[in-house]
Amino acid sequence: MKKDMESYLSSEKENLSDLCKFLYNNPEESYSENECCRYISNFLSERGFNVTNSFLGLSTSFCATKGSGYPKICYVCEYDAIKEAGHITGHNLLSTISVGAAIALGHIIEKNSGTVILLGCPGEYLGGTKSTMVHQGFFDDIDVVLEAHPDIVTCESGTSAAIIPLQINFSCVNGLRFLNEYTYSCLDAALLTLNTVNVLMKGFPDDVKIDSVLSKGGTTPSLMPNETEIKFYIRAKDMDLAMVVDQKIKEVCYYISKLMRVQNSTSLYEPPSEELLTNLTLNRLLSHNLKEQGIIDIKPPRNIRSGLSLGVVSQKAPCIQSYISIIEDDSIKYGTKEFRDSTLTDHALEVAVKTALALASTGYDIIESEELLGEIKGEFYSFKKDLK
Repeated sequence: MKKDMESYLSSEKENLSDLCKFLYNNPEESYSENECCRYISNFLSERGFNVTNSFLGLSTSFCATKGSGYPKICYVCEYDAIKEAGHITGHNLLSTISVGAAIALGHIIEKNSGTVILLGCPGEYLGGTKSTMVHQGFFDDIDVVLEAHPDIVTCESGTSAAIIPLQINFSCVNGLRFLNEYTYSCLDAALLTLNTVNVLMKGFPDDVKIDSVLSKGGTTPSLMPNETEIKFYIRAKDMDLAMVVDQKIKEVCYYISKLMRVQNSTSLYEPPSEELLTNLTLNRLLSHNLKEQGIIDIKPPRNIRSGLSLGVVSQKAPCIQSYISIIEDDSIKYGTKEFRDSTLTDHALEVAVKTALALASTGYDIIESEELLGEIKGEFYSFKKDLK
């Protein structure tokens, strides 16, 4: 069966290259990925997938399935780009890899039991939609979720930070400053909050980081603003610690609002990200299949300080997000225009096809072995129990 998948994917190599180039040449910002979503959906429909567009009410999302029953093997597409910079993190190639994996496994899935799923996830740069999909129960009966992200180094999946994107608003009566020299303003409250949080940082653990910006502070020095806004990005090793910090900041804002007699409110300005719980059995399995494809130099698991939208999914189903080097020039840095352009090289396409086949082979191994799936799920539930 693996030879059948390899032969089939080889015949689709040019079409996958066209897909990668289309996404590259048509970069679309978060939640506006209309053309990219349509192209990928049509690509899958033409290959026998049942495609649901505007999935779960998200206009640029899709869910494509082929096969029936269990186990359910899920791959993930991300296809938004950054304005005026394009696909500097390689989402065009990430989607190409995931599509390649899905159609390769889909090519043989009807000769076996199980379902292959490809999920289109828009808006990654603004927090993504995976959190919404988790809360709507999509991942409740998914057996595994597999993703490989283009990078400058090939690494196994590791951990990520938990992220809480906290927004604080202060409001008060506005007026001319020279008539209110002895009145606290909501700008005073915002500045005191920022200073207080900076002092509190000294008492937080080293694996807590807080980034902040005064996103709304008035328009002219002569007027007291009637509203100010602060955005915090709380990063911690896990969500429990992030929530402790979140609560402390909220308490600071509450007392400052009472002290200065201004109103305050709190909210999330984008979906939070829970830490990624990597499944080590899946890591081992994918690494074996990558080596079978000639991708030998695989570094140990990478732990990153940023958030991953897959983190929230990993709380519901066994997951991995591996990193795959697509570059030949070691001077190229991730997240640059040079990295973006590297996604179109022959070398990158060759690596993408090999990675897609490794992901498809991993899915096939799970379908073929109940014992292997049991090991994967046993590790997942054991780890979840340990966390509690």
